[in-house]
Amino acid sequence: MSHVALILVRFAVIIAGYVCAALAASTVLHLAWIGAAGFEPELAPWVLLGSIAFSIPFVALFIGYFAFLPALVAIAITEFARWQDWLTYALAGGAIAIVLMSVFWGRRQGDLSLEFEGMPQVSAERLDDPQVFAALLAAGFVGGIGYWIVAGRGAGKWRRAPRARIPPLP
Repeated sequence: MSHVALILVRFAVIIAGYVCAALAASTVLHLAWIGAAGFEPELAPWVLLGSIAFSIPFVALFIGYFAFLPALVAIAITEFARWQDWLTYALAGGAIAIVLMSVFWGRRQGDLSLEFEGMPQVSAERLDDPQVFAALLAAGFVGGIGYWIVAGRGAGKWRRAPRARIPPLP
């Protein structure tokens, strides 16, 4: 395969890994929210079914949107440095989560509150809660590991020079 084709395949794998990372982070946030919301045991399967079908992919779109620039920097660093261990990607996911939390903490002057009837209120003041901080950080860690599973294990392989074919000796 030519070098250009290797790079194009790598870009496709990186995009797939990023999508999986956003879905994994969204799943962790949903599991944390469902656990903290205190639903009745008989309603839990229906809430989980609704989350899996609609809400997890929908929130993953927002996670992918907001985390794009910090993740782009982390992906470029790990690709060019050829880092392939899972811990690097987990820590990078946690760092991306901290960057995003700091961005939203910086916007506390504006109105970020969301209120829905019968649902717990989500607002910028909730970011001071250690449980919310831990859930967001855990989502970053799991997102980083999700990216590593799909794309991180092959980081930098496109940079290796193709082996020269030596003709057989007569």
